Amino acid sequence: MFRAIVRRELISAMRRNAEVINPLWFVLIVVTLFPIALGPEPQLLAKVAPGVFWVTAILSCLLSLERLFRDDFSDGSLEQMLMSSHSLVGIALAKVFAHWLLTGIPLLLISPLVAVLLSMEWQVYKACFLTLAIGTPVLSLIGAVGVALTVGLRKGGVLLSLLVLPLYIPILIFATSAIESAAFSLPYDGPLAIMAAILALCASLCPFAISAALRVSLN
Repeated sequence: MFRAIVRRELISAMRRNAEVINPLWFVLIVVTLFPIALGPEPQLLAKVAPGVFWVTAILSCLLSLERLFRDDFSDGSLEQMLMSSHSLVGIALAKVFAHWLLTGIPLLLISPLVAVLLSMEWQVYKACFLTLAIGTPVLSLIGAVGVALTVGLRKGGVLLSLLVLPLYIPILIFATSAIESAAFSLPYDGPLAIMAAILALCASLCPFAISAALRVSLN
């Protein structure tokens, strides 16, 4: 069941390439505009690079969140999932995993290009890559809870942002803290460990929260 849902989501996304490519274009456009606005000084770009990259990653994730359950809600397949014999928690986890494959993995793949555009040093890029690898699943898990709560609303995009963005702040703080420590050649195992703990907590609790939110939204 898990593999079938992930495969279905990937095939559906590939049929609509724009929904996969648009968030990546957004990241590249924002990252390209910052050197133009701030100037080509490598030291200044390297100083703002962690915050710029992580903020654009969060906003690009928000761009792709709405379709996580909304398409299934529109065509009635979400109700069929609720009435099926399969666990709704497992279904929710499969859809979140597919969302991460379509948003988090592409971000990791384009991160070397972003590092070049923002003049990141190797140790800073390494920390940035590790924080993205740990943090992007958290963005998908928390975002899925917000989507499940607003899936029945006709215009829930603004409400979704208001619900989700405050919950992204802790992961943003620890990610930028790890990258700043790397920039000063300091150990950053502590912030990474806290991010890993947040990921474990979200992976344990968010699927149940998504399941409960979907049942509330459809009743």
